[in-house]
Amino acid sequence: MGAGGTRFSNAHFRFGRRSDNFWRRALPVHACCAAARMGSRVELGFAEEAAPWRLRSAQFPSKVGGRPAWLGESGLPGPAELRCGRCGRPCAFLLQLYAPLPGRPDAFHRGLFVFCCRGPACYRPGAQGPLRVFRNQLPRKNDTYSYDPPPEAPPPEGHPPVSLQLQCGAQLCRVCGCLGPKACSKCHRAHYCSKDHQTVDWKLGHKLSCAQSAQLDTAIPDHKFLFPEYEIVIEPEEMETPGDSQTDADTQKNLEKHDELAAAGGASDGFESLDEEVLEAMAKHETREDKIFQKFKNRIAAEPEQILRYCRGGEGPIWISGENIPQMKDIPNCSCGAQRMFEFQVMPQLLNHLKVDSLGESIDWGTLVVYTCAENCNQANGYMEEFIWKQDITADST
Repeated sequence: MGAGGTRFSNAHFRFGRRSDNFWRRALPVHACCAAARMGSRVELGFAEEAAPWRLRSAQFPSKVGGRPAWLGESGLPGPAELRCGRCGRPCAFLLQLYAPLPGRPDAFHRGLFVFCCRGPACYRPGAQGPLRVFRNQLPRKNDTYSYDPPPEAPPPEGHPPVSLQLQCGAQLCRVCGCLGPKACSKCHRAHYCSKDHQTVDWKLGHKLSCAQSAQLDTAIPDHKFLFPEYEIVIEPEEMETPGDSQTDADTQKNLEKHDELAAAGGASDGFESLDEEVLEAMAKHETREDKIFQKFKNRIAAEPEQILRYCRGGEGPIWISGENIPQMKDIPNCSCGAQRMFEFQVMPQLLNHLKVDSLGESIDWGTLVVYTCAENCNQANGYMEEFIWKQDITADST
C-alpha cells in the first residue's frame, strides 16, 4: 500500500481474456461495436501479460508501461512538455489507450497517452503537477501506416526488439522512449530526452559501450525507469443485477439526505423527516465520505481488478472520495476553446502492477480522471495536451 492510499486486491485471476484489436473495431464491419464508445455503456480495462512484439510493434496497442508506442510521428511532445510540474524531472510513460471515434474520418486512428512522475513526494494530496496526458489522431489514409490493418503476427526473426528511431527519422531517448533531441557527443548514436537520462545511461554501461555504436539498438540496460509492461484488454462492464442497482440507489438517496441535513445545519426538526435507515447510519457516525467510498466499492465489486473505466460522452467517473471532486470551473477548456469532457479514468488497482512501493512510500492516487476536447480538435496531426485530474483517497476512506 502506498502512503495515504488503499489498494484493492484481485478477487481471482482472469484466464485467456482477449478482445478484438481496436483498429479492427474501427473498421466499418465493426462499426456497431465501436459505436458503443460514444454511448453510455462503460468499458473496463484489465492488465494482462502479452508477448513483447504485440506491445512494441505498430499494432496500435492499448498498454501499460514500457516505452510508448507512438501513433503519429509528427508533433511529438518534447522534453519540456513531459517534465513533472512539481520537481522538474522527466515523467515516465504510464499507459496508452487506442480509442478511435466512429464517424470521425480524421480520428480513424486515435490514441491517448498518459505520463507520470516517478517521485513519491510529488503525489502529496491535492497535487496535480506530476501527471500529463496527450491525444493524437490520424485519418485512415496517412503517411505512416498502411490503409489496411497490420497482420496479427510476430515480426520476422532478426527484427530489433527495441527501435529507437521513428520512420520519419526522429530519434528517441534510450531511457524512456520519448523524443530524444540530445545526442551523445562521442558516438552521436545514443539519443536522450534530457541530461538526467544521459547521466543514468552513461553510468549503466554506455560509458563502456559507446564505441560499439552498432550495438546501441540492442544493448539497452534496465535503467529502472520504465514501468512493467502489460496489454490493456477491454471488455464491456456487465449489467448490474436489480439488487445491486437498488443498493446504489439507496446509497445515493442517503447521500442526498445527508447533504440536506448538513445544509440545514443539523436542526433538530430535520430528524423528523429522516427514515430509520438514515437515523441508524447517523447514530453510527456514518459520514458522507463513507457513503461515497462504499458506492465506489459497490460499483467495482464484480470486477475488482479493473484498472481503467472508459465512457466518453456517457456516464461520468465514479469518485473514490467526497473531497477534491472537480467542478466545471476546475476543468480548463481545450486550447481550441471547446470545453473538455470526461473520457476515461485510471483506477487505483493499476498501482498493484507497477511495482512502485518502497519502504511505505509510493506514487499514489485514488483515481486519475482524463478529460479531452469535446470537439476532438486536430491541429496539424500533432499531439494535443489534455487535462488529467488526480483524486486521492482520504484518511476516512477504508
